[in-house]
Amino acid sequence: MNYNEPSIKKKREEVFSKKKRKQTTASAIIFRIVLILICAVIVSGSGLLYGSFRGIIDSAPKDFSLAPKYSATIVYDDDNKQVQQLSDYSSNRIPVAYEQIPDNLKNAFISIEDERFYEHDGIDFKGILRALWTDIQNGSTSQGASTLTQQLIKNNVFEAGGETNIIAKVKRKIQEQYLAIIAEKKYNKEDILTNYLNTINLGKGNLGVEAASKYYFGKSVNELTLSECAVLAGITKNPTFLNPVDYPEDNDARRKLILKKMYQLNYISDTEYQSALEDKVYARIANKTAQGRKNSVYSYFTDAVITKVVSDLQEQKGYTQSQAYQLVYRGGLRIYSTQNTKLQKIADSVINNPDNYPVDTKFSLEYKLQVTHEDGTTSTYTESNVAAYFRKKKKDPGYKTIYNSKKEMKAAVKTFRKSVIKKGDAKKSQSIHYSMEPQLSYSLIDQKTGQVKVLVGGRGQKQDDLALNRATSVKRQPGSTFKILSTYAPGIDTGSMTLATVFDDAPYRYENGQKVTNYVSTSYKGLTTLRDAIIDSNNIVAVKAITALTPQVGFDFLQKLGFTTLVNNRVNTNGAYESDVNQSLSLGGITDGVTNVELTAAYAAIANQGTYNKPVLYTTVKDSNGNVLLSNKTSSRKVMKKSTAWLLTNAMEDVIKKGTGREAQLDSDMATAGKTGTTSNNYDYWFCGYTPYYTASVWTGYDYNTSFDNDKDYHKVIWKKIMDRIIKETKQSAKSFPACKSIKKASICMKSGKKPLPDICAKDPQKSMVRTEYFAPGTVPKDSCDAHIAVTFCSKSHLVAQKFCPEKFRYTKVFRVRPKHSTGKTEDEPYFLNIDINKKKCNIHTNEWYLKKQEKKKKKQEDKLKKQQEQQNNNNITTPDDISNQIKKILNQ
Repeated sequence: MNYNEPSIKKKREEVFSKKKRKQTTASAIIFRIVLILICAVIVSGSGLLYGSFRGIIDSAPKDFSLAPKYSATIVYDDDNKQVQQLSDYSSNRIPVAYEQIPDNLKNAFISIEDERFYEHDGIDFKGILRALWTDIQNGSTSQGASTLTQQLIKNNVFEAGGETNIIAKVKRKIQEQYLAIIAEKKYNKEDILTNYLNTINLGKGNLGVEAASKYYFGKSVNELTLSECAVLAGITKNPTFLNPVDYPEDNDARRKLILKKMYQLNYISDTEYQSALEDKVYARIANKTAQGRKNSVYSYFTDAVITKVVSDLQEQKGYTQSQAYQLVYRGGLRIYSTQNTKLQKIADSVINNPDNYPVDTKFSLEYKLQVTHEDGTTSTYTESNVAAYFRKKKKDPGYKTIYNSKKEMKAAVKTFRKSVIKKGDAKKSQSIHYSMEPQLSYSLIDQKTGQVKVLVGGRGQKQDDLALNRATSVKRQPGSTFKILSTYAPGIDTGSMTLATVFDDAPYRYENGQKVTNYVSTSYKGLTTLRDAIIDSNNIVAVKAITALTPQVGFDFLQKLGFTTLVNNRVNTNGAYESDVNQSLSLGGITDGVTNVELTAAYAAIANQGTYNKPVLYTTVKDSNGNVLLSNKTSSRKVMKKSTAWLLTNAMEDVIKKGTGREAQLDSDMATAGKTGTTSNNYDYWFCGYTPYYTASVWTGYDYNTSFDNDKDYHKVIWKKIMDRIIKETKQSAKSFPACKSIKKASICMKSGKKPLPDICAKDPQKSMVRTEYFAPGTVPKDSCDAHIAVTFCSKSHLVAQKFCPEKFRYTKVFRVRPKHSTGKTEDEPYFLNIDINKKKCNIHTNEWYLKKQEKKKKKQEDKLKKQQEQQNNNNITTPDDISNQIKKILNQ
């Protein structure tokens, strides 16, 4: 540009020209307008941003808690020791207090996650700048800057985030930081750190350091070593790919980094650092987790406790079933069960010992197959379909899905599957499970308290939680175990019967015409006392007894004993009425059956001197704050007289000493009483017995009714082995059953149950029928025996002697007397008097014979006298001396 005068002048004219002034003015106005607009946008934007920010802050949760929302429920045994942890994916945690957490574990997490934890107020600005600078350098967003407080709020207030869009994520992040500042003012550092360590996900479904410690190391968190603390702290960055079970190498790298940070931050010494680096921690982890997985399925006892607690929560607290289950699995409850761990282990070991089963082990099929057909429809098949298929194919109406081996079972499934899946069909899903057969259930109750101490719901490895529990859920026919409960107990308790009461074991039919048969023997014993009927488990006597008692009395008595499965006037699907109020009730022939636990509880009432305790599986349930949620107090009631219980116990002692329960006789001198039970077709076998300490019942049979072909007594041996070990390992002292002072003793005749006839009942043709029996007060028999008769015969005629029969020809025999209306052949028959004594009298020594004998005797006497007189006459020669003596004799008179 030229700066000469003309140029400058020209430029001045252009600048101050009218046109230029207009342009400049316009530009200034536009600039001002733009500036004003920019300012307006900035102000309004700032206001909008502030309003949005304020809105986000205002919408943040007001009343929030840093504590984990869900936690695991712990089940304890009767010694308050943990036996099971109940949880789901959201609650597998066990909260621990700050004092229980070792410093090394706290410092390990702080070192790697938030090293300025004790310095910041919820937000670590240095950490944010560091993370931002690292991300800029690396061109990524991998660096996190959240403090432990923020992470805790994210997990427990916002439930781990999980937003689906960036706006929601930003909103949550702002609220998270805001609440972190609030939390630091509201809570101290100890509370924040404790809640954080109880919350974090530590892989394999473990939430919180305590659950993780038990899973990976098999011990509580307060027992962790430095190296183990570093292992846990190393998981939290990526719980899936840094867990030490599946990815030990990756976790190890993280562990070493944490140990280095702890050393750099002066949390540990050089010696501790080096020692921890050399620790072979991952070998221990592999061993402990393998053991933990093996025992991960809940026990039958725990299953029963869960079911009962859920039921009580519904009935007593008004929860729905879904709510109750969520509370059990997520609510952090503390359930104090009645289980005795030591006794449970004894029972489990005996029951699962294959040497205790002489019966060949078989396998029953549990099957489910879903098939999607070519036309889009879906079909579901079960083991019932498998059985139906082979019944038709093999023309075997009795075919059951029970196999000699797993291989045989799988082959059958394969054959069936081919028969139902056609071309174009697709297998949607299939599940094959098996149960060992024959199966078994067992329960043991402390009769004094009603507390269930042991439950075994089946033999073999338990495969699922809340599986079929044969001890608490499965109903089976009780067989002859019901004779005591339905018939003899109410008969004796009402005073209508005693142990000496006699019934005729002879051919008999139910009111419907069906024949009653004895199980133990095909013969009939004849006149039998209740004691002997109990010892031999006689069916006919039991049926006759309940008939005399009436089935309704027996039914009502069973309900007093706590049975909930009995049926009375129920309408079935066919419209017919079903009822257990009938004669077969005495033999356990009922509609639905009973559970093992209820049967055991009923026998426990006898063992407890007539007081029934409702069986309980837990005593107390506390919520996560330690407040009592459920209190399960024992419900007791007197169901029979003490004398009744004593008499039944005394008779059942004989069952084991010399009756059907001999195989259950214990090795020690411990008093033992019990009763056997068998059902029709040999489907079910029971033994219910008790000592002065415990009452226990064992059942064995097939899940699908199947007859036993061989040894049927092994369940009694199992009962005996369990009791023997309990006595030995718990050091129980041998005891007799409690005495009953009111019991009376008296001699009876075993064929009448009455007072024995002197010198008659003891001379029964088979053996002496006199024995001592025990009685409740007021029931001692007063009448004399009417089942024996003594008949005197004449040895000359071998007929009933008459008054004219000479004593030297007389001899006496004792006979049994057959009851009226008794028919059929019994063991009494050879000893019955089978003649009419009024018609079979001696025909030799009659009245005519007597008169003739008297005449002969008179004539003989007369002849003798005559002979004597003649002899005297011949000897009468008179002499002077004789005359003199006669005169003296006359004078002396």
